[in-house]
Amino acid sequence: MKIKTSVSLSEDVVAAIDEIAGERNNRSEFIEAAVRAYIAQILRQRQNARDQDIINERADALNEEALDALTYQAMP
Repeated sequence: MKIKTSVSLSEDVVAAIDEIAGERNNRSEFIEAAVRAYIAQILRQRQNARDQDIINERADALNEEALDALTYQAMP
């Protein structure tokens, strides 16, 4: 379901949308696609930050495990 809304944009932004979208897309479709892409980017960044926090919290244990595994590989 679509909800009609009003957004104020600078003239240069509207001109760029019109130029990029061309005749095939209308402004609403272009803006919706741009907002969806931006939302997806923010969600990816949040997930990456959570993953990085988990890695950082477990870094010492992971490094110890890696060093332990390397000692087995170094043995003849």
